Amino acid sequence: MRILVVDDFPSMRRILRNLLNKIGISEVEKAENGAEAYEKLRNSKFDLVIADWNMEPVTGLELIQRVRNDARVAGTPFIMVTAESKTENVIEAKKAGVNNYIVKPFTADVLKAKIAAVMG
Repeated sequence: MRILVVDDFPSMRRILRNLLNKIGISEVEKAENGAEAYEKLRNSKFDLVIADWNMEPVTGLELIQRVRNDARVAGTPFIMVTAESKTENVIEAKKAGVNNYIVKPFTADVLKAKIAAVMG
């Protein structure tokens, strides 16, 4: 499985990569923001995107909206990661097309369960 991890903080990208490695996923590509991630998605095939909500210049929410509106990548599974647990944020993310939602902080087991729920 090839996963694109999108977060503006290098430490969070590293943590996510390490958690993914811990659950047996080693093909992990990284992007610093939604704009970079969108370019990578358009130029390469990924099985899953795990993206932070709060980034500049393109947020995770804007990224999922771009992805869902682009026929070439619209079907790519997408997990949103955020420190925000407000119900309205979860609803907004679901409306935009995310497949699952993870609130920080989280463990490898939570990540594994969320990926399993999305990927079947």
